[in-house]
Amino acid sequence: MIGSRIVAVGHYQPAGVLTNEDLAGMVDTSDEWITSRVGIRTRHVAGPDEPVDELAAHAAAKALAAAGRTPADIDLVLVATSTAIDRSPNMAARVAARLDMPGPAVLDVNVVCAGFTHALATADHAVRAGAANRALVIGADKMTEVADWTDRSTCVLVGDGAGAAVVEAGGEGGIGPVLWGSVPEMGHAVRIEGTPPRFAQEGQSVYRWATTRLPTLARQACEKAGLTPEDLAAVVLHQANLRIIEPLARRIGAVNAVVARDVTESGNTSAASIPLAFSKLIERGEVSTGDPVLLFGFGGNLSYAGQVVRCP
Repeated sequence: MIGSRIVAVGHYQPAGVLTNEDLAGMVDTSDEWITSRVGIRTRHVAGPDEPVDELAAHAAAKALAAAGRTPADIDLVLVATSTAIDRSPNMAARVAARLDMPGPAVLDVNVVCAGFTHALATADHAVRAGAANRALVIGADKMTEVADWTDRSTCVLVGDGAGAAVVEAGGEGGIGPVLWGSVPEMGHAVRIEGTPPRFAQEGQSVYRWATTRLPTLARQACEKAGLTPEDLAAVVLHQANLRIIEPLARRIGAVNAVVARDVTESGNTSAASIPLAFSKLIERGEVSTGDPVLLFGFGGNLSYAGQVVRCP
């Protein structure tokens, strides 16, 4: 089987910005309370006329332009999201329509915060198996639409955005083997439920699980790629909470790696968080072409998925 690689990435965030000071006027909170507990200072907020598929299409268009590809070159679209309000058409089909694609396969992947790394693995598998030649993988969420703005423990976390990657056939090692799984009996720890749907979580349960279980799993993802954590140029974890990201990165042992901390300016954007942070690292020149980077998503369903990729 052939390998696959990421040839370009792109990201998009809506223009609206909500600061901690803004939130302090909405709920009983403060800038000090938020930054000391989760490390977030700002988050981008989409308006009512900016649906999830629009965010996704903007990021996808940027990734396609960076890759020098056209929408007609894509034969598989995967959108990782947990904030699609309608059941059909799915987000991937809507993105394909927005970009005037001639007829790709269109799949949505709902693994919440681990969605992008699951979707990336699925694209990798499809290309390796010959089921697709070139895939567009997108993580996009509008978390502010499912936020409970009366709950200060969760509404301070969320933001909106999208990130995308173009994946195509390439040499071995471009996208490493995925390590994925879940803890089904703890699925209640992160939820988007109800009518209308609302985001809720058991913060301490998620924190304990992430900081104790995930370092070993992340190291196993490195082993699958034939690398050690010391070989990594960067670590891009799901941008959930700075108090999770920093200790988790230390415990992985990636002592030479840049650690993505986009959560401080973007908040928790669920499936968008990893491609957003990865795209920004590349845009700022903090990583170089060919560098090995660990992408590791975790959260909703208490699911996880991680792989080492080479920077485009």
